[in-house]
Amino acid sequence: MIIGLTGENCAGKDTVAEHLKRKGFYYLSLSDVIRDELATEGKQITRENLIAKGNELREKFGPAVLAARTIAKIEGSKNYAVISIRNPAEVSELAKTPNFHLIHVTASANVRFERMKARGREGDPKTLEGFMALEKAEYASADKNKQQLSQVMKLASKKIENESDLAHLYESMDKTLGEISSEFKSSRPSWDEYFMSIAKIVSSRSNCIKRHVAAIIVKDKRIVSTGYNGTPRGTRNCSEGGCRRCNAFADAGTKLDECVCSHGEENAIVQASYHGISIKDATIYSTFSPCLTCTKMIINAGLKEVAYNEAYPLSEVSLGLLKEAGIMVRQVKLKE
Repeated sequence: MIIGLTGENCAGKDTVAEHLKRKGFYYLSLSDVIRDELATEGKQITRENLIAKGNELREKFGPAVLAARTIAKIEGSKNYAVISIRNPAEVSELAKTPNFHLIHVTASANVRFERMKARGREGDPKTLEGFMALEKAEYASADKNKQQLSQVMKLASKKIENESDLAHLYESMDKTLGEISSEFKSSRPSWDEYFMSIAKIVSSRSNCIKRHVAAIIVKDKRIVSTGYNGTPRGTRNCSEGGCRRCNAFADAGTKLDECVCSHGEENAIVQASYHGISIKDATIYSTFSPCLTCTKMIINAGLKEVAYNEAYPLSEVSLGLLKEAGIMVRQVKLKE
């Protein structure tokens, strides 16, 4: 199997390649062909020199030259992770090899820029504007011999979102490998599937007659708090007539000021506080995306990530506010 990895700057391609190496894959980079040329010429290996020499080689020997020279290093009995694929002709050349799959690793510009700053390489852009300008030069070109990263990414058969931590990235890659080959398919549920499934079970305790919702808060892969929607502790259950608004079956989004039920996320946060448990930098798994009130609680409670199964009908403002606050948001859709 040959896994090609493409994506934007600091999206996590090298990190995925290192993960694949630990699974027995051999590592190849099309850029090594360029590095060899620069070394032969005695030139410094800088980003600018790599781009210029790569364009020169493509113009002289054809746009697929880097891929062709890399393929020559491949032994048929081994699995490979191949990075630095930046031209559609390189994809076409690699696709001639048996069992080739191109995966697009991506993340938002802000997340990737923060990663670039954290690595602290000399010569890296110091501003987001400079970072975006650098990317623009690589994204597209009318010259078929130059970098056309946007076209390469469109050719990927799989896409991995790398907005969260390394554990989530590795899990996403493992899941993708399992989809590509039964050899790598795991019978265990992923952490996301595991925790969201538990949240679904917790929702069965809800006493609300309109919708059963639950949330669990996870820290260091441990559940530290749970909550489901319903009337406050010590009052009549909603299913017993405790909430007039729910029992009147008010239209969605109306008479919310008359609802006495607490939401699942709200109860999970409050329960953690009640028992003196810190939830700073934890992840909340919810069977529905949070409403605006719960969103404000999530932000102020210091949670770092929100994972939800179904989208709440009135959640557009909430999701926007979470992202503005720098909280990672993703959908974990369970199979029915």
